[in-house]
Amino acid sequence: MKQSLRPVLVLFVLLTVITGIVYPLVVTAVAQAVFPHQANGSMIEKSGKPVGSSVIGQQFDAAYYFWGRLSATTPNPYNAVNSGGSNLGPTNPALADEVKGRIAALHAADPSNTTPIPVDLVTSSGSGLDPDITPAAAAWQAARVARARGLSLDQVDGLIAQNTSGRQLGIFGERRVNVLTLNLALDEIKPMH
Repeated sequence: MKQSLRPVLVLFVLLTVITGIVYPLVVTAVAQAVFPHQANGSMIEKSGKPVGSSVIGQQFDAAYYFWGRLSATTPNPYNAVNSGGSNLGPTNPALADEVKGRIAALHAADPSNTTPIPVDLVTSSGSGLDPDITPAAAAWQAARVARARGLSLDQVDGLIAQNTSGRQLGIFGERRVNVLTLNLALDEIKPMH
């Protein structure tokens, strides 16, 4: 028994050191050396202080800000601990109520805008944390934001264009606008606080 227990314990300790200490240290070192921004949370800073991450959405509901996608995380929106979709199917009345509520909020914020609302403004993403909206969703909100900030529509459209990212590697995904960086750019031009 003693002879068979010793190799098992040695192997257990060896694998614990390799997989529990060495491997995480190597992965962390490589990530810090090759992708330091991403490894540290893709933080966005303003005046030297972190204001958010470029990969996790934030709640904006003032008329002078662009609004992002709905967050499916509860009880707090964009809570990374509770990341996940709502799992509400297209025939679920709760999803229909959620969409109707968001449509009402968007129309209340900009009653003069009668154009069709882009779907990403009334639905949540699979993770519930999406930081981006489509350029169409940003354009739909541009007039409201311009009026609320006292800016010209051309200025706001220019900011949308400057904050629009293309497809990854030119072929993957869709063009997108990061809501946090767009709103920070607005604050640089004309702060509202």
